[in-house]
Amino acid sequence: MTDLAPLFRRIADYAATYRAGANGRPHKPGVSAEAAQARFNAPAPERGAAIEDVIEELIALTEPGLAAMTGPRFFGWVIGGSAPAGVAADWLASVWGQNTGNALASPSSSACEEIAARWLLDLLHLPEESSVGFVTGATMANFTCLAAARGDVLRRVGWDVEADGMFDAPPIHVVLGEEAHSTVFSALKYLGLGYRRVVSVPVTCEGVMRADAFAQAIAGLEGPIIAITQAGHINSGAFDPIGEIADIAHAKGAWVHVDGAFGLWGRAASDIAPRLQGVEKADSWGVDGHKWLQTPYDSGYAIVRHADAHRRAMLIAASYLPAQEGSRHPADYVPELSRRARGFATWAMIKALGREGIAEMVSRMSAQARRMAQRLAQEPGVEIMNEVVLNQVAVRFGADLDAAKADDLTNRTIARIQREGECFVGGANWRGRQIVRISVCGASTTDADIDRSADAMLSAWRAERGADL
Repeated sequence: MTDLAPLFRRIADYAATYRAGANGRPHKPGVSAEAAQARFNAPAPERGAAIEDVIEELIALTEPGLAAMTGPRFFGWVIGGSAPAGVAADWLASVWGQNTGNALASPSSSACEEIAARWLLDLLHLPEESSVGFVTGATMANFTCLAAARGDVLRRVGWDVEADGMFDAPPIHVVLGEEAHSTVFSALKYLGLGYRRVVSVPVTCEGVMRADAFAQAIAGLEGPIIAITQAGHINSGAFDPIGEIADIAHAKGAWVHVDGAFGLWGRAASDIAPRLQGVEKADSWGVDGHKWLQTPYDSGYAIVRHADAHRRAMLIAASYLPAQEGSRHPADYVPELSRRARGFATWAMIKALGREGIAEMVSRMSAQARRMAQRLAQEPGVEIMNEVVLNQVAVRFGADLDAAKADDLTNRTIARIQREGECFVGGANWRGRQIVRISVCGASTTDADIDRSADAMLSAWRAERGADL
């Protein structure tokens, strides 16, 4: 511990070299999960080792099994590329080692988070009185917001769920689209609301909740109601008519939540923002930083219009915890007391990109998704199953074949693309069909990467289709 400079320089040199090689690295892990496990498999060490040796061994064991998620042709899921400014700030968060629980213990990390929260509300055009909890990602953002919703709608009918729990509590009606994201159902499960007790609303062919169907579904409900909407469908990228739904829901006294993990960033881009008109009418919003803001992982935001409801749902109080009147305590808005200083990476990325940079990035990637769809659609037998309104492209190979054969060919094409490693895509089952999901979300992706990836996908498709002839 007397001379850390050589160790940290080694890590910095390795990091720079690794990231500089992202463009040329195959977009696939070099070893399987089983092989990676075998590489790490060893008994617990009896004696410690030199730090330098530990780090060298960790690099040697790990690197072959890494996916090229920071590369420019990774389209498997909606995840950003962990941009340099955020990575550097995240390193500093680890170096500083601040437990970001309250303002007295770590004034700087608390203040940075408070300002970053204010910037987020400004960039996303959300009510300035909203509170923001810095959580791990969209799953915990939805959980935190829905915990605030649960407490608030029950409090209105005289029930204190934070004190008395869910036993004998008045039932809560949860109304959502039939293609809501899986993290929403996870949050409902964690909160004791149940994922089978929801009122499911029909959606359009784009996965968008129909406002008329929502109105019909909510009309006969009485008592506490939580309505969950979606900004950015996981397959199509489409948006629910959130403003219209919010008006209908609020007339019934419902709380309106927006699952906006990646789609809410559309509010930052002038060409996309009109599709999100009225989203500010909601009561809470969940959004990720490690998607379009390009922060490292462990970065999500639970945004709640009603700060008191937010704080009641999350507050952790104990006599040994210092209190400071008039200060915002980060732990009051998240479901954890001990956590890293997540605000630094968010602050750094917003500072590095600025309002213009964030808007340009969202618009550019959406244009690249349309470019990808246009390239693929020119090929006979390839169908684009969605209107590309954001960064998502849903592709089906073998559209001119019967469903079973098309599904098989699509799966085989996905497997070949992943095996060849020129780019990376994932699959999903949507509208009863197997599709390729293409998510354009990495800041380093260029138009040339889009064309190169489209060529690779079409080459894989032709090879698989030719094998059946």
